[in-house]
Amino acid sequence: MALDAGNRNVRIGLEIHGYLLTKEKLFCRCKAEHSLKESAPNTNVCPICTAQPGAKPMLPNKEAIDKVLQAALILRCNINKRLAWQRKHYDWPDLPKGYQNTLSGTYAFPVGENGRFFDIDISECHLEEDPAAWNPKTGEINYNKSGIPLIEIVTEPDFKSSEQVIEWLKQLITTLAYIKVIDKKLGIKADVNVSVGNGARVEIKNINSLKNIKDAIEYEIQRQKKHSEAPVRQETRMFDEFRRITVRMREKEHAEDYRFISDPDLPLIKIDDKRIEFIKSHLPETPFEKLKALLDKHKIDRKSAEIITKRLEFVDFFEKVIEKINPKLASRWITVELLGVLNYNKKELDDPEIDIKPEHFIELLELVEKKELTELKAKEILRKFIPCSFSPKKEVEKYKKISDKEEIEKLVDIAIKNNPKAVADFKAGKKESLNFLIGQVMRASDKRADFKIVKEIFEEKLED
Repeated sequence: MALDAGNRNVRIGLEIHGYLLTKEKLFCRCKAEHSLKESAPNTNVCPICTAQPGAKPMLPNKEAIDKVLQAALILRCNINKRLAWQRKHYDWPDLPKGYQNTLSGTYAFPVGENGRFFDIDISECHLEEDPAAWNPKTGEINYNKSGIPLIEIVTEPDFKSSEQVIEWLKQLITTLAYIKVIDKKLGIKADVNVSVGNGARVEIKNINSLKNIKDAIEYEIQRQKKHSEAPVRQETRMFDEFRRITVRMREKEHAEDYRFISDPDLPLIKIDDKRIEFIKSHLPETPFEKLKALLDKHKIDRKSAEIITKRLEFVDFFEKVIEKINPKLASRWITVELLGVLNYNKKELDDPEIDIKPEHFIELLELVEKKELTELKAKEILRKFIPCSFSPKKEVEKYKKISDKEEIEKLVDIAIKNNPKAVADFKAGKKESLNFLIGQVMRASDKRADFKIVKEIFEEKLED
């Protein structure tokens, strides 16, 4: 991306937080519910995640550590093999213990460091626990989120523009969701660090959407450029979503402000080479690698390939389908028809209540290829695959395509007889009337009549 002169002195870094896809919280057995809508407030809690007196943490969630290792490896980080938990202190109502357990800090080693992803250097990647959900306006605190495992990814200040940040974040979110590390439905939150020229670094906290991240960066760059003669003070700001501006919160904290100390209640985590190699060997290809394979090997169009590779479940589904179906036909039906049905029902292919089997989808497309089903009828059957697919072959007689010319001609004659105005309009030059007449035959045949034959018969009869 070409940079204008004004952006050459801009430095932008990111601290990205995402919810790890785990079943349990980090130090207790409570369910890791990422959405506050899943359960009533303060019902998914225990003495550990609400910091009751005398409560001690359980050993850290192995699944969470494995997920962070997966992310660190996909980001090409060096893995540290001895990880010490730190207590990061701050006094906010959302933190019942008065500190946050983290694998970062003054005396800690992050899970991974010195990585690189899409030409941006990664300084570290680590694991920590989520605070509770605090509503400053009402004072209410919901501890259902307290203790949920979070991944934090910290970049070097290598970005030069908001556009570059957003494109990079899209790649990151897709990749981490693809390898099933983060909860893709909730995406990420980001702290954005911006400095212009010789100005001090300004951190904008907890921005929760790509649009807000983009707008916050652009506003902050312009704000700092107005103070270019005198360095901006190092401070922490927030993004006001309503006014679309950043607002000063406080002076920027330094590491010493958090009073990092080792946690005596949590043992050192040792990561051996065998564990690292096992995780590395089971990592799927990245979306970029899958995209290249679809384009080079299967020759499908780029737009369809990009849609398929955004979701690992779609790639898996596509690869099973093309074992028996032409890739171009399969890509069209998956990216247009199947995705359309899922979107209409507000479902994902990997939702627990959805069970669309590749073998049933293959049967459906085979019937279309053999011209035993019209595409219209096949689409209608596909809509019935929600929530659970079935074998179309078992019902094929009910849906079988009508290709017999004499049978179709009878339906055409009925349509002509019952719709004299449409016939007259067509003969008067209103060619669109033909679509209406064809529609009458398709309706009468329950969408089973061969569209091409229907059209040909109408043209023969109406042009006499």
